[in-house]
Amino acid sequence: MSYSRAKSQAWWERAKNSIAGGVGSGVRLAEQPGPLFFERGVGSRLYDVDGNEYIDYVLGQGPLLLGHSPQEVIAAAREQLDCLLISAGQHWLEIEMSERLQRVLPCCDLVRYNGSGSEAVAMALRIARAYTGREKFIKFEGHYHGWPDPVIISYWPDPKDAGPRETPRPIPGSGGMVAHVLDEVIVLPWNDLDLVEQTLKAHAHEVAALITEPIMFNSGGIQPKPGFLEGLRDLCSRYGVVLIFDEVISGFRVGLGGAQEKYGVTPDLATYAKGIAAGFPLSAVAGKREFMDLITQGKVLHGGTYNTHPLVMAGANAAVAYLERERDTVYPHLYAMGDRLRTGLREIGARHGLPTLTTGVGPVVGMAFTQREAFNDYRDYADRDQETYRRFVAALMERGVRPILRGTWYISAAHTEADIDATLDRADDALKAVVG
Repeated sequence: MSYSRAKSQAWWERAKNSIAGGVGSGVRLAEQPGPLFFERGVGSRLYDVDGNEYIDYVLGQGPLLLGHSPQEVIAAAREQLDCLLISAGQHWLEIEMSERLQRVLPCCDLVRYNGSGSEAVAMALRIARAYTGREKFIKFEGHYHGWPDPVIISYWPDPKDAGPRETPRPIPGSGGMVAHVLDEVIVLPWNDLDLVEQTLKAHAHEVAALITEPIMFNSGGIQPKPGFLEGLRDLCSRYGVVLIFDEVISGFRVGLGGAQEKYGVTPDLATYAKGIAAGFPLSAVAGKREFMDLITQGKVLHGGTYNTHPLVMAGANAAVAYLERERDTVYPHLYAMGDRLRTGLREIGARHGLPTLTTGVGPVVGMAFTQREAFNDYRDYADRDQETYRRFVAALMERGVRPILRGTWYISAAHTEADIDATLDRADDALKAVVG
């Protein structure tokens, strides 16, 4: 392809005069070779303002599980536009959606909604604190649970600053954070059940919740070791700690019931966003009745002007209805495409003399240049050649393939074998250009 980003560059310069940094999210500043402006997306393809076409593996950072512009979802939202935009009242769509979630999510006795994953996590932690009367929570290095102060801690810390692996220092993820939030969290390495048990033996009396990505998709696509999630479930039950699965990425993506369905482990509460609504801004907290009833009883405040927005719920209902109806074909396809991409990227790295590790589950593929044969936790993941990967992503973009810089490749139901094959051909050419 003939690659130019002149118009995107000009628009970005103009945007910086009115938008801080010229982008709507700080993550977008890291885009290689720079922030791009897009016009439209169809299926697996995305088109920028300079006329470049990309096979898209960013998928809006994950929400587009069905691909760009899924017609069944768009038709439902378009129909809703002619009926009701917002009322600060109730509507049938929220009942329909909630009953769907009760059918497909193992932990879902009751559910509440917001607009972003960050809000869902904040809600789940509030419920846990109200239920237990305790204030602290346990999180794991490299896990991302949103950008607010209480949770953007020890996500991608510099290992040199993070202290011993067994007792990591909580590292703030941003300037301007309130210092006392670091006192509310206990940070541990992931996939080490013995350390979790030791920590709960010493601190369970002050720990309200343990929150985890059930699959470590935000840092390396790392799967739980056999027995790890089961062990967390047992320990949290034993010590009266609320177990929260952050399924913002894994939910609906690794299976209709998410990671809890895949691994057979049911948390007390779970948070969802991204794949739940095929691109519409929706998040949810689903959980067991004894926890969610704290909202019903007025002991936990939950509000939001845009909660269960009719347009969003119309899209979400259509998306989940499609996944329910087509689950026997959609998920095998997602897994087959993921395996094809995962294997191909690993083989390309080896062909060019770069030790390459590919990870992930089903339609979420992780890729890193590293001497390690496996990643078990964040510090393993931090031991990778990120500069070479950055140059590889820039070369891919020039060849019409768009992955995420941290090494994540999302696959949608719209991706085909031809897409994967074209991607691998271009990846081979891109890596050849990078290594010389």
